[in-house]
Amino acid sequence: MDSAGAFRNKSADSKFLKHNSSRLNLAIKIEMLRCFHMVAEHGSLADAADALGRTPSAVSMMLKQFEDHIGAPLFESTRKSRLTPLGEMIYAEAGRELAHFDRTVDAIEGLSRAEQGHVRLAVTPSVAQTVMPPILQTYLKQHPGVSIEMIDTDSRSVQRELVSERADIGMASLGPIAGFERELAFTDAFGVVCPVDHPLARNWKRLGWKDLEGINFIANGLCDHIHDEGFASIMEASRLMVRNTASILSLVRAGVGVTLLPELAILPEYDDLEFLPLTDSTARREVWIMTPPDTMLTPAARALVQVIRQVDFSVVRPSVK
Repeated sequence: MDSAGAFRNKSADSKFLKHNSSRLNLAIKIEMLRCFHMVAEHGSLADAADALGRTPSAVSMMLKQFEDHIGAPLFESTRKSRLTPLGEMIYAEAGRELAHFDRTVDAIEGLSRAEQGHVRLAVTPSVAQTVMPPILQTYLKQHPGVSIEMIDTDSRSVQRELVSERADIGMASLGPIAGFERELAFTDAFGVVCPVDHPLARNWKRLGWKDLEGINFIANGLCDHIHDEGFASIMEASRLMVRNTASILSLVRAGVGVTLLPELAILPEYDDLEFLPLTDSTARREVWIMTPPDTMLTPAARALVQVIRQVDFSVVRPSVK
């Protein structure tokens, strides 16, 4: 190609770009759609301007930009009282888009204010039964748009749920976990659990670890937290390890053996079971709130952690029978 031809092509490209630059650089904005939709609804620039809280000249300018971008008039006259056929179609599309946009904005703002969202809890059964009901009642009343998913399981499984990112908040007897924040919620005393008519229940206040020797003992995961020397031989002699609290209590009721559980695990309505506080041990179960760092929690999850922190656990804890 000669230099003259190259110049002509370059000049033509320049004219094309210049001619279309306004349309290429001007994207349809949500404000344009809202302005057009409001003018079409009210039938006048003045009324639309009042509804939008803007001046009629500003509305007129935005409407002109929108029509320039479309490349065709949207109203049959300058009075804006009647739409063109194209205007009618765009009005319908604009209405759908504005409704979708407003719903999206509401959802985003709701999530940021903890008014919407989903929180996943992993807690031990005793926490689920005694501690969480008043907490969740308060939280759900304050955040009616948030849904809660709670699983109750042993402490080891709570840790797995947290580490695998299947839970946002955990409450269990757990040691430190890398990458998670740990805050003590409460402690409660351990005690021997047996049927109410068991020989141990007759004169327990004068009994101790030695009196458990020779009695079938049902071990559970929480026994790992008892470090008393007198308890070691009882654990060694145990031939049954059960991790689910409901299963443990069923076995105790059936007379299979006795077990050791924290106070919260024995609800007041368990009137066929006896909770015998340990007389020669100061061991207590520690329940910790475990979460990822605050910056990794959703607003809804952070709000639930705040509710948990504000609880007086001595009030929600059942008294020893």
